[in-house]
Amino acid sequence: PFAQGSMLDLDLPDGALAGVVSYYSSIHTPVEELPALFTEFHRVLAPGGHLLLGFQVGDEPRHYDRPWGRPVAIDFERRRPERMAALLTAAGFAMVSRTVREPDTEGGEAVPQALLIARRPARPHA
Repeated sequence: PFAQGSMLDLDLPDGALAGVVSYYSSIHTPVEELPALFTEFHRVLAPGGHLLLGFQVGDEPRHYDRPWGRPVAIDFERRRPERMAALLTAAGFAMVSRTVREPDTEGGEAVPQALLIARRPARPHA
């Protein structure tokens, strides 16, 4: 099913999902709201469930007035993988994988791309 809503307030019960994919979507969340976002992802994941988080690597915010030649404005922020991993850990996730790949310049990418995989532990830490 497809549903529209806020990633910060998912209309799902606790532990409802085996996996969450946030592929270049957390880049639109202000940095101060990332802890709440990752806490929400943790809440909806079943114990042992995984999160895939993809984003552009960097520090600077970006703004485009006509991305892809379309009349729409878009803002996003590039992120640092180590900072995102720290936020995920603080939200209760265990890091599984951190991958940073070089940009595909032929495909129009200008900066490295990060993919983080984190898991909600099957049991709470003692």
